Amino acid sequence: MDWEHLLSSERLGDVSYQAKPNRSIFVQDYDRIVFSAPFRRLANKTQVQPLYEHDHVHHRLIHSVEVASVGRSLAMAIGNWLEQENEIETGEAHSLANIVQAACVAHDIGNPPFGHSGEEAMGDWFADQFSRSNELISEVPTVRQLAFKHFEGNAQGFRILCRLEMYRNDGGMRLSKATLGAFTKYAVTACTRESAASGMAAGYVGLKKFGIFDSELESFRSAASTLGLVVENQGDKTWWRRHPLVFVVEAADDICYNIVDLEDAFTTGEVGYDVVRDILYEAAGKPNRDVSAYTEAENIAMLRAISIGKAVESCVEAFKENYAAIMAGSFSGSLAEICSMKSLFERMKRVSKDEVFTARRKTELEISGRKIIWNVMTGTLPVYEDLRRSGWKEAGLTAHSCHLVRALGLDLRNINTSEDALHALADFTSGMTDRYALRISRMLSGT
Repeated sequence: MDWEHLLSSERLGDVSYQAKPNRSIFVQDYDRIVFSAPFRRLANKTQVQPLYEHDHVHHRLIHSVEVASVGRSLAMAIGNWLEQENEIETGEAHSLANIVQAACVAHDIGNPPFGHSGEEAMGDWFADQFSRSNELISEVPTVRQLAFKHFEGNAQGFRILCRLEMYRNDGGMRLSKATLGAFTKYAVTACTRESAASGMAAGYVGLKKFGIFDSELESFRSAASTLGLVVENQGDKTWWRRHPLVFVVEAADDICYNIVDLEDAFTTGEVGYDVVRDILYEAAGKPNRDVSAYTEAENIAMLRAISIGKAVESCVEAFKENYAAIMAGSFSGSLAEICSMKSLFERMKRVSKDEVFTARRKTELEISGRKIIWNVMTGTLPVYEDLRRSGWKEAGLTAHSCHLVRALGLDLRNINTSEDALHALADFTSGMTDRYALRISRMLSGT
């Protein structure tokens, strides 16, 4: 792969667009994302700590903004090094930083309510429906059912960016292909991943999950061709090796959720001050500062800030050390997992796993969130079944279905097949905030 193609500013769905002299296309990408409704809704979606419990912990919107900040710093440092090595043109470091910032701020945009447990709840609901005899559900080919049974927020995010928002079904937000490439951690569809993950490429990090629905495959194919991504053929199917900047976006996310989630755990009282202070003190390089006048929260905040800076430096060095493999498409790891701070990140993860992810409040949220999502999807499905019976004509819906469409604000445009219908149901459900999902669940169940 080469940077001349990897940094393409060509827009998906608008290849003739020319950037304005005072505003790069990559900056426009960022602006389009942060002003979009799906991004705004992240303010009421769970990150790790449940909503309602504490006003000073992170939700997904704040997390996304912080990841974008860290990603920009990582990319700028890498870009400066690439300029010094004559790998990119002078000034292109800013392009790297802007691309990564945009991809980072969008990285969670497809996540459903109630955190990652919401993904599992949606997938389980679809799997349950596919196991039943249902005319609408049964029309979806078996090979296409995988993407629903294992619902993936990464694929939903790509669908939002390139189809659902702004220019619907015509390039979506029409972001640059470089930003779309940097966003896509798993450049493979569900059915292709099923066979590729057990073949010659077994163990490749980009096949850990799938990140593209079949409905958006051609959009990614267009971006990948322009970017010059390494293409792999699996029989008659295709997948792609990661864009090099995916590793930078991923590192920014890893840095934030490891370090900042630990600070949140202190804030909520789930992990004691001494434990958090000791880990962050070591991560920060054991700074020799007089903190006698600091409150506990101020000391943790100071150590968190220094730790992030140290983590950025460590991941930049890991990128440099693995640069040849990253550019060849053969690197299969995480910068955070191979950098000099890897043991500290592992320690942070252990604390989170033992103290945060098993916390009673979080477990309660996952149980209730699953029930809420199932209530919403079960209560909404009859509208799509009715739409199918009416020959996909909204005018033919029953009076009750029409009431549901108005009450829920369902978007029934461009639904012409059962697979379209299930995507529309997933679009509706995954786009909800935690609170809105709860309200709709209560309305549909009459409670």
